[in-house]
Amino acid sequence: MQQTRAVEFGTGLFVFLGIVALFFLTTRVTNFDSYEGEEGYTLTARFDNVGSLKLRAPVAMSGVKIGRVTSVVFDDEMLEAVVEMRIDSSYDKIPNDSDASILTQGILGGQYIGLEPGGSMDFFKDQDEIQFTQSALVLEKLISKYLFSQADKPEE
Repeated sequence: MQQTRAVEFGTGLFVFLGIVALFFLTTRVTNFDSYEGEEGYTLTARFDNVGSLKLRAPVAMSGVKIGRVTSVVFDDEMLEAVVEMRIDSSYDKIPNDSDASILTQGILGGQYIGLEPGGSMDFFKDQDEIQFTQSALVLEKLISKYLFSQADKPEE
């Protein structure tokens, strides 16, 4: 009887640790870490293609998270995606000629916005729009361009 209880306890502990590990992995993949972004300022950017950019995706500069994506909507007049992001107030010296790119992070391929600093002496303020943007890289388009370029080459 004692052996059965030990096996049941071990099995229960194993299942519990598996559930904890899955929860941890889920929070890492879906970017539910502690950044709240209550204080700060809002920037917007327009992209032709946002790929799979999601709400709460990080906004990073030089690899450091400085904010979060708060909204991704489609502008049916300009036919572009409009991304709104909340930047932490401690990062208030971002040059207003900086550019925004949609990049891919890690093996799982979560997307985020990367800001590259410009050289202006003027800085972004609340409700400013980032003028220089680079859309998400779509792998299918790259593959089709490569395949069509190979098909167009004359045979030797």
